[in-house]
Amino acid sequence: MSIKRKQAENIASVLVEGMPYIQRFSGKKIVIKYGGAAMSEENLKKGFARDIALMKLVGMLPIVIHGGGPQIGHELKKKKIETKFINGYRVTDEKTMKVVKKILGREINKEIVDLIDSFGGKAKTLSWFNSNLLKASKLIHEEDLGLVGKVDSVRTSDINKVLRKEYIPIISPIGKDKSGNCLNINADLVAGKIASTIKAEKLILLTDVSGVQDKKGSLLSKISTYEAKKLLKTDTIKGGMSPKLSSSLESINEGTKSAHIIDGRVPHAVLLEVLTDDGVGTLIS
Repeated sequence: MSIKRKQAENIASVLVEGMPYIQRFSGKKIVIKYGGAAMSEENLKKGFARDIALMKLVGMLPIVIHGGGPQIGHELKKKKIETKFINGYRVTDEKTMKVVKKILGREINKEIVDLIDSFGGKAKTLSWFNSNLLKASKLIHEEDLGLVGKVDSVRTSDINKVLRKEYIPIISPIGKDKSGNCLNINADLVAGKIASTIKAEKLILLTDVSGVQDKKGSLLSKISTYEAKKLLKTDTIKGGMSPKLSSSLESINEGTKSAHIIDGRVPHAVLLEVLTDDGVGTLIS
């Protein structure tokens, strides 16, 4: 058998196996938070964009919310602006906010849109300068975090308008308060709030670990919301995993059917999570 024929048979086999999932999720809204290694390594960036374009092509409705912490940190360092974190939140003063608006709202967002477009998809920016999608207020904390916010409400009409025009929404995690001031918001929390507001079929959060892990560091491939709540009360969940798990729980409680915390370092992680039973991370339902 020739190599080309073998490749063709492999492709056909994958398509046939994926067909039940494609049928199940056709026309369904799937919210994906994009960040970490998947956003910084060139081959993973291209793979992610190609996969999102493919999801749209087969009838799914992907909605992408992106982060950009390392890119913001690099720009702040270049401009010699000091940065400080409190409980995982970047303290955001006026100078830092200008960098956040530039990096998240324009540079990263445009790069994602252009990449998806290059693979035959059609993507559309939703950010602080062209949308009032995220109504926000200042996040109250024991220490002042500056211009750090939380999502109060989501103007779903902005997302639905983009979807009706057959575009893929690419959303920056920057909200506006009642006075029109921009606030820096954790992208995981934004994704969870959007997913629950639009009653998404799935919330998928990309991370740089295998998924939610137990005390021994072993992957928990599937957990209930009850088990997730118990984990959050222990010291097992640390750092960036805490907002991911909290966002997943809140989103499910408010209407999202399932949440997935997956390893974004794995090529085609999003497709593997959507088109297979096993996936590449933790399913919370």
